[in-house]
Amino acid sequence: MNIFEQQQNEFLERHIGPNEADTKAMLATVGVGSLEELISKTIPDAIRIKKNLEIPDAISEFEYLTELKKVAAKNKVFKNYIGQGYNDTITPSVILRNVFENPGWYTQYTPYQAEIAQGRLESLLNYQTMVSDLTGLPIANASLLDEGTAAAEAMTMLFNHKNKNTDHVTAPKFFVDENIFAQTKDVLKTRATPINIELVFGDFKTVALDDNYFGAIVQYPNSDGLVVDYR
Repeated sequence: MNIFEQQQNEFLERHIGPNEADTKAMLATVGVGSLEELISKTIPDAIRIKKNLEIPDAISEFEYLTELKKVAAKNKVFKNYIGQGYNDTITPSVILRNVFENPGWYTQYTPYQAEIAQGRLESLLNYQTMVSDLTGLPIANASLLDEGTAAAEAMTMLFNHKNKNTDHVTAPKFFVDENIFAQTKDVLKTRATPINIELVFGDFKTVALDDNYFGAIVQYPNSDGLVVDYR
């Protein structure tokens, strides 16, 4: 067997999965005789479903796409949904040309990972560097995929940093400006509830921040489309 054939066999075994003999060996290693026994000892009986799943019959890709189009056709566009951070943008031609000329921006990270991870990471790095330059702030983070998640992660980080060296929470409040996007508010509420963060909504111009607050969030530009000078 040459090196190529050996590497090919290693690749197949690694990515296609174990065969029957491999499965038996792994089960014997953990001390069970079957996959059913392994599952029974791993998952509490109280939460296991005792009946078969109600899964419809398989359909072809064409049938699936046809059904998907029918469902998508039910969507309606309402004017009151326009905005909230979702706006038309103009991408300069020099950037478009560079993206089209360099496949590195949109090719996948690995052959089995169908996403543009590498190009996206580089573009986010460039973006957050520009934001740091424009705002004069020492830190800018654009590594998350949506604004709501980024806001929630920032809130959690500030909360943990402020209260990490104390036996109890000394600063439970987080100020949220009333003009941030609705979807960001909802994500903040979801993340704040289980860790007992008290969200305080209001106007940044009138709020009186004290030691009970561990952080605050404002929108720029805000939900009204205004570019506010927060200094």
